Amino acid sequence: MQDNTIYLERRRCLLDRIQGVVILPTSAHQVRNRDSHYPFRFDSHFYYLTGFAEPESVLVMIACESPKSILFCREKNIDREIWDGYRFGPDAAKDAFLFDEAHPISSFEDMLPKLLADQPGIHYPVGQDGAWDTKVLAALNAVRDQARSGIRSPSIIHDIRREIEEMRLFKDGHEISLMKRSAEIASNAHRIAMKTARPGAMEFEVEAELLREFRRQGAQAPAYASIVAGGGNACVLHYVENNARLRDGDLLLIDAGCELDGYASDITRTFPVNGRFSPAQKDIYEMVLAAQGAALAEVRPGAHWNAPHDAAVRVIARGLVDLKLCRGSVDAVIDSGDYKRFYMHRTGHWLGLDVHDAGEYKIDGAWRELTPGMVLTVEPGCYIRPSDDIPEALWNIGIRIEDDVHVVAGGHEILSRDAPKSTGEIEEWMAS
Repeated sequence: MQDNTIYLERRRCLLDRIQGVVILPTSAHQVRNRDSHYPFRFDSHFYYLTGFAEPESVLVMIACESPKSILFCREKNIDREIWDGYRFGPDAAKDAFLFDEAHPISSFEDMLPKLLADQPGIHYPVGQDGAWDTKVLAALNAVRDQARSGIRSPSIIHDIRREIEEMRLFKDGHEISLMKRSAEIASNAHRIAMKTARPGAMEFEVEAELLREFRRQGAQAPAYASIVAGGGNACVLHYVENNARLRDGDLLLIDAGCELDGYASDITRTFPVNGRFSPAQKDIYEMVLAAQGAALAEVRPGAHWNAPHDAAVRVIARGLVDLKLCRGSVDAVIDSGDYKRFYMHRTGHWLGLDVHDAGEYKIDGAWRELTPGMVLTVEPGCYIRPSDDIPEALWNIGIRIEDDVHVVAGGHEILSRDAPKSTGEIEEWMAS
């Protein structure tokens, strides 16, 4: 049984940082077509503070002398449970998720003005959803209308997301264990994909094996639309059509991760469809792998966020100069941004409940320091499109290598280390 005290402690921690009332709704069901909906996925901030995964729910927290957390959720309804599955209902949810109170969601709009009365401020995701802005402002105006009765209305409206995001940036042991397992599942899926790929197969056949392994190992969904990009498709950074035939002699770039109990993995591997790197492919691959190694060496407590990117850029710029794809000195290529023709994205992002997870990258204009508990991706790449000034042997080579990395005391831990990465490991695995 899940230990929901972690969510109780997170709520208490947030209440220590604010004054007034926090209002945090979860996501709504989204219609896919006619009477069919997309699979429901909870709001990450809401789930981080509650562990409650049902739709049509709102968390209200009140910071006062006796702080309390209140859940508004769907009522028990046996008829609907026959169609849609189990729902907790307020009474069971209160006990299971350690709320001070729980009420039917139908009572939320009537109760909200009473909860806002005589409170100094309202804290909610301002501007995230226009309908919720309207609800909150309507409740605020209802409180203001009671001024002659001596009831004070909140004088502050504050966006609560920054406080929650700062908390979410630092993963606790429960979160790290989930992220390790998510990365293990995704790493194994990448290993299976390497075995599945072959000349003549379709990209979607390989994608199907990824999805099968995600579910077979207990992950609930892919963390994002999987990229399975053969040949020149790998030079399209967000290619998701996955409908081309794999060709002998091409590389296959797979950027795919799964979501386990809300937590994402995000892994990219690039490998030859036929199991053997050509000399030109190997030259570019080794350059990107060296760039990742240099970036990983900078992932440690006290280093600033941009240090891995700077390290990767320098290695790639040097490689591009050596390959005569860029002209001039390494410093000149970096200063001019000429390398961006082949490496146009950043080297990583925060990872957690969201694939591009919560958390500021700069504090007061300066890159923030890496600290134990942070989890980030490290993902340099190189993408070479056909051009008259580029040797034909390098055309349509797109390579990215991405790992999920946990900052720990003294250095880092690679959560996705089980996915083969060196040219030797990849060729040996594909041949075995």
